[in-house]
Amino acid sequence: MKVTIPEELKKDIPQTTWGKILSATPIVMTVIATLLAGLASSEMTRAQYDRAFGAQLQSKAGDQWGYFQAKKLRAAMMRNSLELLQATTDVHPLENPALEKIPSVAAPALDANVQTALEAVKTEDPETEITGDLKRVDDKTLAAALQAARDQARKFDAALAPANQAIARLEKSLPAGDKSAARDLTATKMRFSAARYDAEAALNQDIGYLLELQVRKANLSAERHHSRSQKLFLGMLAAQAGIIVSTFAMAARQRNLLWTLAAVAGLAAVAFAIYVYLRV
Repeated sequence: MKVTIPEELKKDIPQTTWGKILSATPIVMTVIATLLAGLASSEMTRAQYDRAFGAQLQSKAGDQWGYFQAKKLRAAMMRNSLELLQATTDVHPLENPALEKIPSVAAPALDANVQTALEAVKTEDPETEITGDLKRVDDKTLAAALQAARDQARKFDAALAPANQAIARLEKSLPAGDKSAARDLTATKMRFSAARYDAEAALNQDIGYLLELQVRKANLSAERHHSRSQKLFLGMLAAQAGIIVSTFAMAARQRNLLWTLAAVAGLAAVAFAIYVYLRV
């Protein structure tokens, strides 16, 4: 955007302080309008980026819910198979300390705001309440909570090593041709696997919920930048109105009034832009 003042108007403007201010007003308004246009475009770009980032996070969250459903289904299948095996034949699951219970891994300590938002999503609270809770959650804190949940899942996998080794030893020590011992070992593995899949499903569920929070945060950020872009665009229009009015002021006899209107438009545009950045 470029403003060129005609030479005829320049000659008509008195070479006083007031005349210099009058002739500089369209240029100042042009700078303000250009600045606001750039800021509006920048905010819209950030809104689009956040939308795309939210879509990527939603895909990751979908993967976690897929893992969760698969693990829950496997656990149910293992329990059903074990019940069917026990109903059709005489089996006695083997007693082994490593297979008696699933190893426990300490849950990470979550930030209070993250925990509140997480509970709101789990209990399906109204969107307005979830949004209010999420606004108090910092992006870095939420990312740290997600990393802690993933670390917990990895620690659980590592804690399963003794149980996997115990099963391998039992399989090696199984007498050849002993079908009764094979059934007992199968029942033992089914019982342990059902409990393991349930525990893994819970871990996948926690990660899925945290990813859902990140998706919501990204969408909230996108909406905020989109709103800022619209408001900055309105400020740019006000500055452009100042350009037009200040140009007319140089050509009209009522210069004081028109210049005042142009100055008000420019100041309103600047004040509105500051408000958008500080409060919106």
